[in-house]
Amino acid sequence: MELRGQTLILTGASRGIGRALALELARAGANLVLNARSEEALEQVTREVQGLGVQARAVVGDAAQDATAQFAVKAAKVIGGFAGFIHNAGVLHPGPRLWELSEAEFDQVFATHVKAGFLLAKYAFPNLRRQGSGIAVFVGSGAAHHPRVGWGAYGAAKAAEHYLAFNLAQEAPEITTLVYSPGTVDTEMQRQGRAAKGEIAQMFQGFQREGRLIQPEETAAALVRILAGEPRRFHGKIATYNDA
Repeated sequence: MELRGQTLILTGASRGIGRALALELARAGANLVLNARSEEALEQVTREVQGLGVQARAVVGDAAQDATAQFAVKAAKVIGGFAGFIHNAGVLHPGPRLWELSEAEFDQVFATHVKAGFLLAKYAFPNLRRQGSGIAVFVGSGAAHHPRVGWGAYGAAKAAEHYLAFNLAQEAPEITTLVYSPGTVDTEMQRQGRAAKGEIAQMFQGFQREGRLIQPEETAAALVRILAGEPRRFHGKIATYNDA
């Protein structure tokens, strides 16, 4: 896939994997519509991306809100060369057992991972189908396949997000749709996991103690290599950090 001159929407762009992806995509020549809820951090990333010589627009807000997702797609179309999106935004809420989560926490996890992905597809896919091509990447997680006490809502939401991607791949075969499994990455989620109450903290602490964490820049570079290569081979499938 040729990234130079193409415009992509990226959610969760203000820090961690999202920030690293924004910079790596910009170095590859992609224009970006960057979305996150944290205005100050998002504006900083947007300036950094623009400094690399590409167009970038910050869209502050929750991608699980209809107006935010719709505006992000409109902004990408204004820039031109709209090619698709990477849904990277994530919320963990680690520690509590499922029944100990508040309704608001449960809703936030599912909204961030699943509803936001649905809304991005709702507004992006009709445009991409008219063009006859496009790319949709959902940043996934091994939690979708491995139940564990302390991340029940997150794992269930990721499983639903994976399914959403796979179903979209069948519904719109002309749009390359895939899940990207980024590996175990040193992000704010990891820090939240290590500080969580309950047994889930031991798992996250072990990742750090055993030196199993990779840096956001490493997994971002891997995804960009996949996109710049032949992403179509992963249509309706999971691409991993090791596939790059």
